Amino acid sequence: MAEWVVEQGIGESRALLLEGDEVLAAKLRWPGEITAGESFEGKLLRKSGTRGLAQHPSGREILVDKLPRDAGEGANYRFTVTRAAMAERGRLKLPAARPAEAVGTTTSDCFANAKSVRHFPSGAWEDIWHAASSGEVRFTGGALLFAVTPGMTVIDIDGELSPRELALAAVPELARWLRLFDLGGSIGIDFPTLAAKADRKAVGAALDEALEGWPHERTAMNGFGMVQLVARLEGPSLLHRFATARVGMAARMALRRAEMVEGPGATLLTVHPALKARLKPEWCAELERRTARPLRIETDPGLAIEAAAAQIVAHDD
Repeated sequence: MAEWVVEQGIGESRALLLEGDEVLAAKLRWPGEITAGESFEGKLLRKSGTRGLAQHPSGREILVDKLPRDAGEGANYRFTVTRAAMAERGRLKLPAARPAEAVGTTTSDCFANAKSVRHFPSGAWEDIWHAASSGEVRFTGGALLFAVTPGMTVIDIDGELSPRELALAAVPELARWLRLFDLGGSIGIDFPTLAAKADRKAVGAALDEALEGWPHERTAMNGFGMVQLVARLEGPSLLHRFATARVGMAARMALRRAEMVEGPGATLLTVHPALKARLKPEWCAELERRTARPLRIETDPGLAIEAAAAQIVAHDD
């Protein structure tokens, strides 16, 4: 039976849905974020028709819709967050919420209800992280290439197989990585062009079977191989975080690598210079507390942002 497990990292919380040794889905949360499913009592600041702007108890502003006609500015109402804030190129989309009675039952919060573990199984998080960082997933005979745009996430399917074989081979990988990247919103999939209607129907049927249980709507494949999926968008996917906060993602992974090394002595963390400035003092102090080792940070401009390295060295008294 599949179950969510959570690893409380430094500067982030990570969740994996595990069934035995297989990872079925992943989620990522950063402290202080207003998250989907959260309920709060807030003041309605502005209203225009059924839409408006409310104030979260933290002081932050939240877009609201589905407001009742008699809702008044300045009054307090109970809201439920439907989408976290989303950073896009050149702008920040505020979190979105609705009156609690307009939302109804929300999905269970896996971070609140999951089993907490010290560390995930070896390689489980690393494989997903590196795939999200590169935006590429390879499978036998082809690859999925992911690109985040302000309008949608686009997935290109490339490979050397025949168009029908490539499209069908890509389907199970697509279904798997949509869940592993925690993707939602509008998703465009560029399959190989399939001239025969029967081939397009076969790929559509395979896609429906592979995505069973993942709430979404989809279009039929057009003559150019394009399919559009629309799924509930609750917050930034791992791909979106890399697109808008790559250095922040790399900084948190650097600390995770430093936490994972074992042995007596001191922790030497070697990072790109741009990464050092993002390692908050409180994060470094938490790393030393968790490992019971002093931390030394060195920089190497030849390292890639994502390639921080950690090792144990002799402790200089």
